[in-house]
Amino acid sequence: MGVLGLLLLWLQLCALTRASYKLWVPNTDFDDATNWSQNRTPCAGAAVQFPADKMVSVLVREGHSISDMLLPLDGELVLASGAGFSAKDPSSNLDCSTGASALFLDPDRFSWHDPHLWRTGDAARGLFSVDAERVPCRHDDVVFPSNASFRVGLGPGVGTVRVYSVRALGQTFTRDEDLAAFLASRAGRLRFHGFGALSVGPDACDDPSGCVCGNAEVLPWICAALLQPLGGRCPQAACQDALRPEGQCCDLCGAIVSLTHGPTFDIERYRARLLHTFLALPQYQGLQMAVSKVPRQPRLREGAGEKSDTDIQVVLVETGPVTGGAGRLARALLADIAEHGEALGVLSAIVRESGASVGGGPVAVLYAPGLAGGVAALLLLLLALLAGALLLQSTGRLRWRRRGEAAPAASGAPLGFHNPVFYMDSAEAVRRRTGGGGVWLVAPLRPGSLTTSPQLPAPQPDVRSSSRSYFVNPLFDEAEAEA
Repeated sequence: MGVLGLLLLWLQLCALTRASYKLWVPNTDFDDATNWSQNRTPCAGAAVQFPADKMVSVLVREGHSISDMLLPLDGELVLASGAGFSAKDPSSNLDCSTGASALFLDPDRFSWHDPHLWRTGDAARGLFSVDAERVPCRHDDVVFPSNASFRVGLGPGVGTVRVYSVRALGQTFTRDEDLAAFLASRAGRLRFHGFGALSVGPDACDDPSGCVCGNAEVLPWICAALLQPLGGRCPQAACQDALRPEGQCCDLCGAIVSLTHGPTFDIERYRARLLHTFLALPQYQGLQMAVSKVPRQPRLREGAGEKSDTDIQVVLVETGPVTGGAGRLARALLADIAEHGEALGVLSAIVRESGASVGGGPVAVLYAPGLAGGVAALLLLLLALLAGALLLQSTGRLRWRRRGEAAPAASGAPLGFHNPVFYMDSAEAVRRRTGGGGVWLVAPLRPGSLTTSPQLPAPQPDVRSSSRSYFVNPLFDEAEAEA
């Protein structure tokens, strides 16, 4: 079987286990201009200098004429076919007449935890990954270039970096024993450094609903590497009430849809549905989407009453000016879930949108089993109550007083109306804020189906709320009914 056949077989195995693969981007090639201090390869007759105290493997692809070369104490130059070095007087080249040496940049500057340095092999247009998932997850296959030299820093050693497999120098490592032997060899030490440990394991993702990435522990290091070019600070979001999804380093503008899923949910099928059915539409051009399984927040877990401790997070981001397109797409997804949720394996959904008025982002549970029937029942109930009230008023059997009038003396019987449909201990409210007017849609749901959580700026302590959902009947608010 040829190299192409082996690669196709490997990709098929990745598809069967639902594994993603991450490709390492940077290299330490001699002929790559980004590896040199002047952002160009050494000119003919230049003096070349490598860091003396660094270990590095450098691939040389072409022939070069140099005046002299300062090599590192430990390293190697790998010469490709036709590559080599020859001596040349620097005075014969005007570009090199200044006498400044061409300095090879620090090969230890590349960190495993830097999201800029990885590329997802199966990325599609319109899709992106949250920052924690831009570096290899524990179920991923990691591929280092076979036609380039490289060097990777494994971090400060706060924990073991775990992935499903590692492919380097034409070998694929799926067992810890084989990988440990490679890392201890000279070839491994030239390419991997740092106090961190790298491990492979049999944790293939065979769950159709997806698997949690597992990078929450190293997210601070991921964010530090990501924000280093910006001075360690997140840029200001271009909207009010910006959101921070699970696994993201900075706030963003858009919407987050959190799905509670059942055993029949298939994350790849659902991602493809969103990509081709919604993102392909002209009105959603300019939006990007990330779909992944994440740990359920403690407050959502308590409210949901579900046994599962994970959710499906759908992040919708506006890449251009904030126009509300992400919010419109989120509402379209909720309408789709309300119609096809059972077939998709979705049990309930929560949406949060950025761009709300100052004072807290809106939360809405817009789909849960029985919601459509509950809304219809609510409307019929309100119409019946209104018709009955108007009939009683016309016959003089119903009076209500103004708020400024004194209340009648207590007769021992409680005033008001006790509505068993909206009893606080057996019903739940679904609220949807529309615009800036603070209008909420209230509907009864099946007990245990409500999951609400206010927008939480991350990271902050979890402050539990003692408020409870309830229903106020306007016909009997401070009203007095008489027979």
